[in-house]
Amino acid sequence: MKIDFKNRVAIVTGAGQGLGRSHALALAKRGAKLVINDLGGAADGTGGSLSPAQEVADLIISGGGEAIVSGANVAKFDQVTTMIEEAMNKWGRIDVLVNNAGILRDKSFSKMELSDFQTVIDVHLMGSVNCTKAVWEIMKSQNYGRIVMTTSSSGMYGNFGQTNYGAAKTGVVGFVNTLCIEGAKYDIRINALAPAAHTRMTEGLIPEEALKLLTPESVTAGLLALVHDQAPNRMILCAGAGGYARTIIYETDGIYLPPEQQTPENVMAALSDINDPSGQVEFTQGFEQSKKFIEKAMTGKAMKG
Repeated sequence: MKIDFKNRVAIVTGAGQGLGRSHALALAKRGAKLVINDLGGAADGTGGSLSPAQEVADLIISGGGEAIVSGANVAKFDQVTTMIEEAMNKWGRIDVLVNNAGILRDKSFSKMELSDFQTVIDVHLMGSVNCTKAVWEIMKSQNYGRIVMTTSSSGMYGNFGQTNYGAAKTGVVGFVNTLCIEGAKYDIRINALAPAAHTRMTEGLIPEEALKLLTPESVTAGLLALVHDQAPNRMILCAGAGGYARTIIYETDGIYLPPEQQTPENVMAALSDINDPSGQVEFTQGFEQSKKFIEKAMTGKAMKG
């Protein structure tokens, strides 16, 4: 199966450098029309310039493609809506949204100012929310849309000095899990990409010998798989250095304690059984957990009776 994006319109945020640049160029190479969004600031979000976005757009146009630039700050909904209006005025539709824009303000939680926590949440989580909200009704009316949130191993597994970044990156996973349910009947598919790549945001964190393997292009191959016509739905795809894997949140089967035994002491005593992975399952809707616990309780009650 050949994947192409002919006649598709795609928005990539943070597309002036690193992963976003790679994503945008690859989408354009396969036929997509691009909105190149980038505030053009430093890694911590300060400053701003249209130059990085314009350079990427110029590359696309010189290669025979179509692209426009936007310096919208994704944390500002009014700026995002202006960007969407410009895309609609030019092409009349939006098919793909890649929420890639991000910043870093790393410090241990003890030393972190709350303003730095809030700013990272605003860009990564609320930036993804703002852009998605701005295209949502458009995609519903088209009965078509492909949206990717950018998550991270720092959010799924933790990383010292990144409480703000980790919280934001876990937040977008929760956003995906519900949004994909609401978008399913409109053929709006929502996934998350967890990249491992060497960009300015990983400067100094990765050994020199590994850098040649951790290319943005290896991550972009996974991104394109998440936004084409036959894309999956509700997937966390991890990608880096040619490796591709899926992160899944499982829930163990657990135990049942009757009312007279529902004490913290008994919960602690049963931790090994609670942690037992035998019979663990992936839930795709929240009510499935409640259903499981009620079934356990009813079975326990029947057995007692």
